[in-house]
Amino acid sequence: MKINDCFKLILVLVVSLPSLSMAWWNDQWNYRVPISLDASPQGANISENLTNVSLLVRLHAGNFQDFFLLKEDLADLRFIAMDDKTPLKHHVEHWDLINQMLFVWVKVPQLTGGISTEKFWMYYGNASAVANEDAAGSFSVDQSLAVHFKANDATPMDETAYKNVIVGSTVSLQPASIIAGGAYLDGSSNIHIADNPALTISPDTGWTFSTWIKPSGAQKDTLIFKKGAGNQHLLLGMDGQYVYAKLATSDGVYETPKSFSMGIDVWQHLALVVKQNEMLIFVNGHSVITLPIKLASIEGDLWVGSNELASNGFVGELDEIGVFKVSQSDVVMQLVNANQAPQDRLLSVQSGEQLGDAGGSDSGFFQVIASSTTESGWTIIAMLGVMGGLSWLVMIGKFIYLRYAVKENRSFLKAYHKLGSKDPAMLDQETSAEDEVLEDSPIASAIFGKHDHFQSSPVYHLYHRGVQELRSRISPSVGAKGVLNQRGIDAIRAALDADMTREAQKLNGQMVLLTIAISGGPFLGLLGTVVGVMITFAAIAATGDVNIAAIAPGVAAALLTTVAGLFVAIPALFGYNYLSARIKETMVDMRVFCDEFVTRLAEYHAS
Repeated sequence: MKINDCFKLILVLVVSLPSLSMAWWNDQWNYRVPISLDASPQGANISENLTNVSLLVRLHAGNFQDFFLLKEDLADLRFIAMDDKTPLKHHVEHWDLINQMLFVWVKVPQLTGGISTEKFWMYYGNASAVANEDAAGSFSVDQSLAVHFKANDATPMDETAYKNVIVGSTVSLQPASIIAGGAYLDGSSNIHIADNPALTISPDTGWTFSTWIKPSGAQKDTLIFKKGAGNQHLLLGMDGQYVYAKLATSDGVYETPKSFSMGIDVWQHLALVVKQNEMLIFVNGHSVITLPIKLASIEGDLWVGSNELASNGFVGELDEIGVFKVSQSDVVMQLVNANQAPQDRLLSVQSGEQLGDAGGSDSGFFQVIASSTTESGWTIIAMLGVMGGLSWLVMIGKFIYLRYAVKENRSFLKAYHKLGSKDPAMLDQETSAEDEVLEDSPIASAIFGKHDHFQSSPVYHLYHRGVQELRSRISPSVGAKGVLNQRGIDAIRAALDADMTREAQKLNGQMVLLTIAISGGPFLGLLGTVVGVMITFAAIAATGDVNIAAIAPGVAAALLTTVAGLFVAIPALFGYNYLSARIKETMVDMRVFCDEFVTRLAEYHAS
């Protein structure tokens, strides 16, 4: 190959890299998140390749922030394989927009063991999308029963394509369990599932029963499930804290030793796998009991929780019952436990991407925080926004008013001191109609009023009031000053003191809004933070995902309200201190002027 051809090939590859990295399944969907699969020893530790596995995707406020971008009916939800071309079958088990939780089952066609580089995509954000859930297609053909215990279903139902008939159920459905909803059994309750060829136990293929259990105390030889009838049956039970299995056929009875102790009041994955020559009990993905057997075909109804007489019943909680018409391997049991356990070691939801966003997942910390903030947090932030807006209006208006007040005080005092021994009432002017309208609103007077004779000066207002009091007490003849006695001087002083109090009220008016912002802003922000943290930990408790990725976004979003509260309080604190200092200076000027003015009136109008 020539050098020029090499350069051309490299150029083509470089140009095509962005388009390859930003490939998009369908432009009608605006958003997507990658969901990575970690089958390495550090993750789920899956050592073999698996095909057509049904995986549980848990989305909550800790790992997904775009709940409000989903359609209410989730019709826009799509799952696409790693090639970004092949749609994957899925169905929703639980959807709660208020508490931001979504549980979805997705059938992944290929899972390569031992690596952590595989992923698939979840697309959303298409307002015109039509729902395409396929519960039956979400499971492999080998799974012949799947019961989710949806809290909104009156009776549990089989989600697989085999649609096994649940004849009756007396269990109590629980809204919160290890995987969304679950079932509580009181010792006499059970689930009765009619016989179906898909549920037949065959020695040629084997058979597997899988569930999550949470025993309430030690059991008194209770039944977890029973398949078959009479002397042809298979059962799984607990005696005290020990789990055991029993197979009865025409060739004999096989019962495992009661040697493994189950945990009490804790969730554990429990599975029974029967093969042609072996029966195994798995707990939390590990084989704990093995027994050689000779398996025979077993038909008949399936009872979960207790037998057909509703006796010897299990006491505790159950969730996610699954039956497979084949014997599942150790690796599959490890996968089920790793994926469905509260802390998922297989799947992790990565940062989202938006169509046309060249930055991909690099959306910025503040965008992550904002998208993680709950409705309660935004409500608190909105309240703080109103409080902050009012405090800024007060500070700006008060600053303008005090600026005019200080300026016109100086101008008036300068003019007043130039009078010397002249009549101290010479500077007084009649109040105009416009001044009377704006008299009760000093900020509006400072901004919109005229400033031709010290209208914004509190000192002039005292002077004007003093002159009015003076004129009401003396009636001088032409060329005479008029005489002011001691009682008149005391009356004028009292009027000036009263007017000085009113001027002080105007100066301090609306300052209380700043004190509310200073003290109330941080407390409102703290309230939002506490509520946000409560919601985050409630979501963690409901989902069982306790890794730092689940906690950090919710806590960071909760702290946003405290930051908002401080943003309101800190400027208000600085503004309040500054304005208070200017107000005190103005009030000092008023006190000094009152004493000086009354003294000059007494001297000028002395007898």
